[in-house]
Parts: sequence; structure tokens; C-alpha cells
Amino acid sequence: MTATLEPTAGTDAPTETFDSLNPATGDVVGTHPIASKADVDAAVARARDTADWWGNLSFDERAEYLLTWRSVLTRRIAQLAELSHRETGKPHGDAQLEIVLAIDHIAWAAKHAKKVLGPHKVKSGLLMANQAATVEYRSLGVVGVIGPWNYPVFTPMGSIAYALAAGNTVVFKPSEYTPGVGQWLADSLTEVVHGRAVLQVVTGLGETGNALCTSGVDKLAFTGSGRTGKKVMAECAENLTPVIIEAGGKDSLIVDEDANLTKAAEAALWGGMSNAGQTCIGTERVYVHERVFDSFMTEILSQAKGLRAGADSGAKIGPITMPSQIDVIRTHIDDAIDKGAHVALGGKDAVGDRFVQPTILTHVPEDSVGMTEETFGPTLAINPVASMDEAVELTNATSYGLAGAVFSKKRGMEIAKRIRSGMTSVNSVIAFAGVPTLPFGGVGESGFGRIHGPDGLKEFTYAKAITRQKYRPPMLLTSFARDPKTDARVASLITLLHGGKKTIK
Repeated sequence: MTATLEPTAGTDAPTETFDSLNPATGDVVGTHPIASKADVDAAVARARDTADWWGNLSFDERAEYLLTWRSVLTRRIAQLAELSHRETGKPHGDAQLEIVLAIDHIAWAAKHAKKVLGPHKVKSGLLMANQAATVEYRSLGVVGVIGPWNYPVFTPMGSIAYALAAGNTVVFKPSEYTPGVGQWLADSLTEVVHGRAVLQVVTGLGETGNALCTSGVDKLAFTGSGRTGKKVMAECAENLTPVIIEAGGKDSLIVDEDANLTKAAEAALWGGMSNAGQTCIGTERVYVHERVFDSFMTEILSQAKGLRAGADSGAKIGPITMPSQIDVIRTHIDDAIDKGAHVALGGKDAVGDRFVQPTILTHVPEDSVGMTEETFGPTLAINPVASMDEAVELTNATSYGLAGAVFSKKRGMEIAKRIRSGMTSVNSVIAFAGVPTLPFGGVGESGFGRIHGPDGLKEFTYAKAITRQKYRPPMLLTSFARDPKTDARVASLITLLHGGKKTIK
């Protein structure tokens, strides 16, 4: 990616710019400014001014704006999908699918923010029975979002839509590989809110992201690599800015002996190969019960016939969007094969300059980098296991903990609950991402915090607790006028309430 200097309109000072490229062809899709720290700080200042208006709207008023935006995106879905296709290289159908999911999340957040975040009564307890207690969730102010390139609409929208519905304004730094998509989203909402700075975009490279981290936003949501996530946390720590980190995974799909092998193979193939394998919640490892391993391999290889990467209309898989990832994928494939993995499809020759053809390896050593580190390419490592206990043990033997899937007719839920991850699908793959009511996020090296659902709305708020005295308390505890008799009565009451041994029913 090459940065250039262009004259700024009306001034003699040059503005540094960069190009977004079509990864399938190398053609320039668009040219965008590299926002400086001063530019980022100015955007945050505008957002803070606008937050006074946006945050003071009622939930219903904000919902009306957001639902109008949803309708605008829906009517222009083909336009946005085409732009996403050009900047990421993914097929039009895949680009449309992530936009559809994002639209559904906008609608859910807009319609449910009032119920989740609005004031509601809570019980005061016997000691404070004279108090009426309420809690509500207030907007933070300005939220910063740093988004990824692999799903440039769906993934950042999980933070943007929920932060907006909660009453925050947003400053969004899209990936340098998909700046056009980010700007398109911001422009479309700006139309709806009549030019107000509710959602702004600052385009640029790593320095622009660093500037957003230190800009004084009230919270920052980041999606990307664990390595970059740690840098984001360090930069945000300067101002004690809280963060949400979604940092990828090394997810597995488990196939029990009673599973529907046709459906399990279909899910594994989609989970591993769709979007050229560039999916944080995608499938990279597959553990199959040894009793059905051969049958599973026959099925998945049959389904993989004709599946290929390319830029033509017949290709189901697009290019590798980030050029540097090509070397990572090549290293993982080579290391696995050199350590004894069997090549069932693809292999070392599958890695090209822009495209990686589907690759399936079996009997992959667990210590190979393709089993321990995120590959982010159209590859699957499929290993037989003697039992579901072994499958769970191997699945959990990773520092990541984002998502996963289980295929089993009888024990699906039982196995899913044993997996150390934030999300698991039973007899499907990635289904949780499309359910707006479910929280999305991981544990361990996969990050922390949640987007989507009620948890996602609350992530972009702070809890405001209020008590109101309804009548004079029989025992005034918060006063220097409290006497020994009152202390004795309090001790007797607390002993009566909590001193006895109770049986939990």
C-alpha cells in the first residue's frame, strides 16, 4: 500500500493519501486521506458536540433514525455489496450476506435498546426496605471503533449499531484495506441525520488507529489480530480508556459418531473455506470420531469437487485480501506437510500470488503451527479422535477461545457446554452470529467484552443506580445519631436473616 501526498483543497499544505486496491486484480478502488492525530481529535470533538443532541434523544427518537438508516441500507444493498466486493475480493453473494446480517442487527438494537437500557425497578432488600431502587444504563458519550477488513460491514456494525442505539456517537476507523466501505456507511447515516456528526469515519493506516486510541474517546471497540489488540490496549491505557477486544480464534468443529455426516461436511467446508477462510469465527480444525472418519472424508471431498478460488463468476472463493497473509498460509501448509500431515486436497501448490486454492490436510500433528496459530486462509486440518473426550480436550488445548461447532444427534449440547469458547453452534456453523439476541465475543487470546444482544448494548453504557427514600426508616443506619441500641437491633436482624444454615432448594 503506497501513500502519496496530494494538495489539500484551498491550501498549499499537502494531504497524505493512500489507495485501496482490489485484491483480485490490483486495480485502484479509491483514494483516501490519511487522517492525522489533529484530524482524529477534531472528529472526536465534533462527535462529542453531537453527543449532546444524540444522547438526549429518547430511545424512540433514536430508533426512528436507526430504522430509517436500516431501510436506506436495504434499498442500496447492491451498491454496498459491489463496493465490498471490489475492496475485499469476496463474491457478491457473500458480500450481500454480511450486509443482510448487519441490517438485521441494526433493527434489533434500535427496537430493543429502550427495554434493555431504560430505567427499571429492582428490589431493595429488607435492610433498605424504605428505599425505592432503580437502575438504568446511560450512554458513555463518544465511542471509537477500529474495524477489520474481512467483514467490513457486519463486524464493525456489531459495535457501531449497538453504540448508536445506546445513545453514543461513533468515530470509526475502518481497515486500510476497506476504507471505502467504512466511508459509505458513515455517509449513508449522515444523510439520515441531516448532516450531523453521529457517525464519522477517519481513514488511514496504523498511526490513525493509534490516534483514535489516545483521542479521549469514552470506550474503544477493536477487532483484529491479538498482536495489534495488545498495542491498542497499551495505547488506550494512557487515558484509562476501556476497550472491547475481538482478536480472532482457532476454532474447531467436532463430529460425533452419530452425526449427520452430509450436514457436518457441508458445515465444515463452508466454515473453513467461505470468504477464503478469512473468518475469525470460521473453522480451522475438525475433529472426527474415528469410527466415521473415513466416511466423513469421502463426503467432504465429494462436496469440495469444483470448489475453487478465482475472480470469475464461477469461483466460490475470492482472493486473499491482505497480501502479507499469503506467506502465513504458505508457512502453515508447508509446516504441517513437512511434519507428516497427509494432503487430501490442495497442498503446497495451492498457494498462489493472490489466490489460495482449497486445501484439506489430515492427520495433522497437533504441534504444527497450522494447529496452534490462526491461519486465516481456505484450509482445514481434519484429524480422527478416539472419543468426544479427546475431541474436547484437543479443542480446548489452545490459547484462543472464540467459537466452534459440534455435530451430534444425541450429545450436541453436552459437548458444546464443555468447550471453552464464547460461542458454539450445535448441528450448524456460525449460526450464533446471525442471532441478534446472543452476545458475541471470546475468552483468552480471543479477547474480552461482548457485542450483539443485551450484553452488547450494555457494553456501550454505564450503569446508573438511584435510590429514593419512600418513608422514614425504622432504624436510621447512616447517621452519627445511631446509638448502641440500634446497633444491637441491626445485629439481631442480620443474624435472623443470614445466621442460620439454609438448605438450597
